[in-house]
Amino acid sequence: MVLVPEGEFTFGSDHNKKLLSLDSFYMDKFEVSVRLYAKFLQDTGRSQPRDWPQQLAIVNSGDRPVVGITWNDADAYCRHYGKRLPTEQEWEKAARGNDGRKYPWGNDEPTDRHALFNAKWNGYGTLAVVESHDAGRSPYGIYNMAGNVWEWTSSDDDKLKVLRGGSWHTGAVEVTYSIGWYPDDQGDNVRGFRCVQDTPK
Repeated sequence: MVLVPEGEFTFGSDHNKKLLSLDSFYMDKFEVSVRLYAKFLQDTGRSQPRDWPQQLAIVNSGDRPVVGITWNDADAYCRHYGKRLPTEQEWEKAARGNDGRKYPWGNDEPTDRHALFNAKWNGYGTLAVVESHDAGRSPYGIYNMAGNVWEWTSSDDDKLKVLRGGSWHTGAVEVTYSIGWYPDDQGDNVRGFRCVQDTPK
């Protein structure tokens, strides 16, 4: 995990932005991977994600984000390790820093050096390895916060849960972009997550 320091940052898009302040917190440097999720399943006996054998089959060619999980699965994983899902405000600060940038790496238009986006599905090897795209890291050194997989947050959008970051099949969305999704839907191969942890008081 890496430290996201306390302080103010710009939240929201240009036509709806505000200045917010958050306490410091820690965030996973990488999306939760298939290898880590396999350990969680072994420890807890929780039901497997969608297409789990196919996800496991490519671990040795590079550890990719776990997908095919519900919000409830992601929440349970984080809680099992004494962590939690980020709020969308925490997610945006971790991706954006405090300078109001459009993308985790700055304001330069996305390239395949920065993120996996606008890709065609060709099995689970389509997903980017969680340690990939050094050029696309956030100001705090966090990887793959644009593209690869949408990331669950703890924030609500009516009866839906907010997702951030875009995925392999979207464009490389800006850090302010969000969608809502059903928390009990195992869904498809576009949603993953990472955890945060409060700093000691």
